[in-house]
Amino acid sequence: MKIEPAALAQYIDHTLLAADASREQIATLCREAQEHGFYSVCVNSGQVPYAASLLEGASVKVCAVVGFPMGAGLSDTKAFEAKQAIAAGAGEIDMVLNIGWLKDGLFDEVRDDIAAVKDACGAVPLKVIFETCLLDDAQKTRAAEICRDLNVAFVKTSTGFSRSGATVEDVALMRKVVGQGVGVKASGGVRDYTTAVAMIEAGATRLGTSSGIAIVSGVAASGSGY
Repeated sequence: MKIEPAALAQYIDHTLLAADASREQIATLCREAQEHGFYSVCVNSGQVPYAASLLEGASVKVCAVVGFPMGAGLSDTKAFEAKQAIAAGAGEIDMVLNIGWLKDGLFDEVRDDIAAVKDACGAVPLKVIFETCLLDDAQKTRAAEICRDLNVAFVKTSTGFSRSGATVEDVALMRKVVGQGVGVKASGGVRDYTTAVAMIEAGATRLGTSSGIAIVSGVAASGSGY
């Protein structure tokens, strides 16, 4: 697949989820997203009001993470966080599913947890984070089936805060299960043009990364990052 680096901008959720992210860094994130034409900025829900104020009138969306990064909170709490983030200006929600429940085979509980947040989102797109590095293929498949049946907007590989991030194999598996009606977001470790294209070729339709500028510039990212 031949994609010019600059054309990848609309795949990218420009991401800053560090606990110590400053307002100056959030302002830089928003400015970079506008300059490079990224799809969204992805921030913790507490940063949404400030990011939304900076991006008012811009085409760049604000994406908020919910139940992040563990996914182990109460469903009502996740739903409340999603609702409040949307009220504050979030145009997309990325929630972490309850990984422990999934690994225990509590699939009805996993479904209800996701459904509660989806209901809170209303028309706002919901992405569901699996944390694929903690799951086997059967668990990834079951999670993808649940999300497909609930008609969420996207399934997403990773938080970027666990042992590892996205792999082309996981993206391909998720795409195979959800079909073409649900998006697939590759996140965690997507830090250069070559990796970004590999994820898209495997079926990704969105990329979560803190290395968006390097990707659209076609250069290697420096240092570490999401």
